[in-house]
Amino acid sequence: MSGRRLVHTENAEVLPVGDVPVVPVVTFRETVIDSVRDGARLVAFFGRPQEDRRLLVFAVLAMPDAGPLGVLAMAVDGRYPALTGACPQAHLFERELAEQWGVVPEGHPWLKPMRFHRSWQPGRDAWGRDPEQDPRPGVTDFYSVEGEEIHEVAVGPVHAGVIEPGHFRFQCHGEVVLHLEIALGYQHRGIERALVGGPDKRTMPFMETAAGDTSIGHATAYCQAREALAHSTVPPRAMALRGVALELERIANHVGDLGALAGDVGFLPTASYCGRIRGDVLNLSALLCGSRFGRGFIRPGGVGYDVTAGMIAELQDRLAEAARDAAEAIGLMWDTPSVTERFEDTGTVSRETCMEIGLVGPAARACGVDRDVRQDAPFGIYRFTHIPTVTWDTGDVFGRAHVREIEILRSVAFIQEQLTNLPRGGTLAAVAPPAPESLVVSLVEGWRGEICHAVLTDGAGRFARYKIVDPSFHNWFGLALAMRGEPISDFPLCNKSFNLSYCGHDL
Repeated sequence: MSGRRLVHTENAEVLPVGDVPVVPVVTFRETVIDSVRDGARLVAFFGRPQEDRRLLVFAVLAMPDAGPLGVLAMAVDGRYPALTGACPQAHLFERELAEQWGVVPEGHPWLKPMRFHRSWQPGRDAWGRDPEQDPRPGVTDFYSVEGEEIHEVAVGPVHAGVIEPGHFRFQCHGEVVLHLEIALGYQHRGIERALVGGPDKRTMPFMETAAGDTSIGHATAYCQAREALAHSTVPPRAMALRGVALELERIANHVGDLGALAGDVGFLPTASYCGRIRGDVLNLSALLCGSRFGRGFIRPGGVGYDVTAGMIAELQDRLAEAARDAAEAIGLMWDTPSVTERFEDTGTVSRETCMEIGLVGPAARACGVDRDVRQDAPFGIYRFTHIPTVTWDTGDVFGRAHVREIEILRSVAFIQEQLTNLPRGGTLAAVAPPAPESLVVSLVEGWRGEICHAVLTDGAGRFARYKIVDPSFHNWFGLALAMRGEPISDFPLCNKSFNLSYCGHDL
């Protein structure tokens, strides 16, 4: 490993842990910062404890120009110089690392816990408190702005209705938002810690509920990792059906989001129609496997259910009808100037900011960034069939809505093609036990954006560390920046245009 700073790997490719370069802290820091400055993106950043009580910290980078993934590690003994000041993409990752393992990223500009749980490492946490005495340790201060006529608006964590908890604190001058700080962690369920020692009977239910509206996306990411560790091959028919399920999940959520955006500006026709159409698309997932969220469909080695010729015909007919209805409902919104006026130039994120903080999914593509795992690191059926990536260049609510609209059309076309040309054969292959002392990084383009599952196995082939990065983890900070300079009354609209997951962030 002499002289190497990074080892390169592909999406869902097994890498012996011993092949990952463990470089000095200074070299690690320089490599990550320089790579991101040159166009790479920080995909995952996580720790694994060593027998000598040091923490081995791994970084996974998506290399520029749709290249492979780069992986490197450093050994940390209590403290290390923070990356965040020079690499904002590391901001939340370093806060998470401090909370989980008690290591201190010195010089971090805003070091506070993310989820307010006990440290995974026995002893004192990164804030000098004893986790056994204080079960919710850490600093809870919020950033504040001082000055004449400055006021603060606190929202949540408990909201009206049935939405999940999250706290939003606005620093305002009159109606204008100067700064928004988002505090999450209320949904923390300890999934990553519970996955250690697997795979077992609990593993698949954890994956399907990591973010409930992304059951197919997270289940697919897990199964890809599990199959890679077993050197197993998925049958072509199952590969195509996985793609169908993933795109159905994308369509249902995009339709729902467009309807909710219409509702936020009081345009009830599109809001009402899209609510019904979303249900129609969810029912197509139920036709595949009995669950509207697709639970039970994706399984290691393939899929849990096959489709008959009659089911294929019904799926195609009902999807075509839902697509026609969605086009009409969305068209009503775009034909109404009072709607487009509210969407345009609202909640704008520049391309430069998008690149700096590492946005993913429709939020990134609306800023003109051509970023999509299906194109950049193709997986499953997408290695053989390409869906053109949709981008826009305004970075505002309109851009995020427009990208969703076109993605619906392209996902519908993809599904129809796959169902028409569905390969023959089986749908489920045997999967061997995971390989020992291995690392695999599995990426999937979920409907919110890039889903990352990074898995380390021990000498017995059990999960020694399982890191999940939901796209919301990358994008919450984008929402905070989108609100700067906006009237506070635009927050519901901006919030919905990102539509991020609380539980996907809190894991």
